[in-house]
Amino acid sequence: MERHGSETYFVVDEGTLGEVMGGREPTLAASVEAVVPPFRFKRIGPKGTGKQILEAGRKKIGQAMTAGNLTPGSIPAGFTYLGQFIDHDLTFDKSGLMEGVDISPTDLEQSRSPSLDLDSLYGAGPQDPGSAKFYQADGLHLKVGAAEGGPTTGFDVPREGASGTPGLAIIPDPRNDENLAVAQTHLAFIRFHNRVVDTLPASVPAAQRFTAARRKVTKHYQWMLRTDYLPRICAATVVNNVFSSGRKIFEVNAVPTSVPTMPLEFSVAAFRLGHSMIRADYNWNTVFPNATLGQLFEFSHLSGGMAGGLPSIWIADFRRLYDFSELTPAKPALVVGPALRNKAMRIDTKLVNPLATLPVPDPQPRKNLAFRNLLRANMVKLATGQQMATFVKNKGVNVTRLTSAQIRDGNNGASLAGLTTAQRNRLLSNTPLWFYILREAELNQGKLRGVGARIVTETFHRAIEGSKFSIVRDAAFRPSLGPNNTTFRMIDLLNFAFEGKAALLNPNG
Repeated sequence: MERHGSETYFVVDEGTLGEVMGGREPTLAASVEAVVPPFRFKRIGPKGTGKQILEAGRKKIGQAMTAGNLTPGSIPAGFTYLGQFIDHDLTFDKSGLMEGVDISPTDLEQSRSPSLDLDSLYGAGPQDPGSAKFYQADGLHLKVGAAEGGPTTGFDVPREGASGTPGLAIIPDPRNDENLAVAQTHLAFIRFHNRVVDTLPASVPAAQRFTAARRKVTKHYQWMLRTDYLPRICAATVVNNVFSSGRKIFEVNAVPTSVPTMPLEFSVAAFRLGHSMIRADYNWNTVFPNATLGQLFEFSHLSGGMAGGLPSIWIADFRRLYDFSELTPAKPALVVGPALRNKAMRIDTKLVNPLATLPVPDPQPRKNLAFRNLLRANMVKLATGQQMATFVKNKGVNVTRLTSAQIRDGNNGASLAGLTTAQRNRLLSNTPLWFYILREAELNQGKLRGVGARIVTETFHRAIEGSKFSIVRDAAFRPSLGPNNTTFRMIDLLNFAFEGKAALLNPNG
C-alpha cells in the first residue's frame, strides 16, 4: 500500500511539526516550495498538555481498538468511501497541475487550501495545460474509462494504456484510485458532471457551459454534504445550528472569500471517524458477495498496481452500497433486499481487525492504524478530549464533557481492561482527542456529538464558505436535480448520474 498522507504539518504561527514517514512529495520548484508552505494547518484549541498516554499504553489501546467483534451501524456503507472522497477534495493540492502558468502567491495559497469545490475532480480546469488530459476533446466533458470484458465504457475511471504507465488513473488526485470503492465513487462524480453538461439548457452560451456545469455540480454536491452526509455522521442539531447560526470555534470572523485553513483537530482526530466505519468485507455485487477489504485495495492502481482497466466483474453495484428505497418517487428496480445492503460499522472506538496489520513497510506497532493515529496526534501535540471540551464550552457551545466512567466503559466499544491501572488513569484524565470523539459517538448511537460534531461541522462550513462556488455565500441556492427544491442526497446524485437505470447502477445484473 503506497503512503500518501502528510506526516509533516505546517501550522500557522508554529511552523512545521512532525516527522517524515513517507508523506507527499513536493509539487513545485524547490525555490517556490521553500517560500510557500505546502498546506496550512491551524489549531482550533490549545496545544496538548504533554500528559497523554505513553507509547506502551498507545500500543495497548491500538490493540484494543482493532480486536474485532464490531457492531454494524445504520449508515449505508457507501458513505464510508464518500467520506474518503470528501477528505481528498479537502486536501487536494492542485498547484502541481498548473504547468506553464504563472502562479501568483495568492493563487498558490488558494490551490493548497481546504475547500469543498471538487478540485480533485476538476483539477485546475480544462484550460489549464496540466489538467487538459482529464477532459474530453470538447473541453466540457470529463473522460471516462472502459472496464475490461462485459460492459465497457463508462464503468471505470480513465486510465493510461501501453504508451504510458498501464493502469494509472488519469484523474487529478491519484489517491482516488487507492481502493476500488473510492475509484468507483470518483467515477460516479465524473458521470454526474457529464450528465449535468448534457442537460444544460441550450440557452447557455458555449463559452459559459463548463463553468455553468461546474457551478451546478459543486453546489448540488455541497447541498448533499450539508443535508445528507453530515446529518448521518453528526448530531443533526449541531449541523443545523452551525449552518443557521454560524461558527463559534473555528475562524469565526473570517472574511467569507478568504483562504481557509485546515484544523489540526479535524485532520488528525475528528475526521478519522471514517476508520471506524470500514467493514472487513462487502457484498460488492452479484459476482462477489463477500469481497474482502484487501480485494478493494488490490483492484486499484495506487495500492494494488492494477495494470489495465478494471475487470468488469468488479464494477460496483451501487444499490448494495446505498439505500435506494429512500428515493422519491420510488424506483423498485433500484432497491435490493436488506440482506444485500452493506451497512457501515458503527462509529465507535472499534476498527476492523485487518486495520491492525496494514500492508506498509513498517514494524509493529506502526502497522496498526489505531496506533498510527494516536502516534500522529502525539507528534503534533494535539489537545486532549478534555481540553477541547473545555475550550468549546468556553466559546459558548453547550457541550457535556464525558465523565471518566463514560470514557472507561463506553458502550460496547474498545475495552480498556488490558491497560495497567496507571495507563488507564492517564487515559481517563488526558484522553487522546480521536479516542474521545469516537467514545462520544459510541455513546450517541454511532453519531458524533459534542466536541466531535462541532469540529467536523464547522470545518465543513468554513470549507464550503471559502469555495469558489458556495451555498453558504449563496443562501438563495436550492437544488434542482432531486425530487424537490429542498432535497438532494447521495442517492439522488447517483440516480441522476446513472440515469435512474438499474443496468447502469449495477451492470453485472
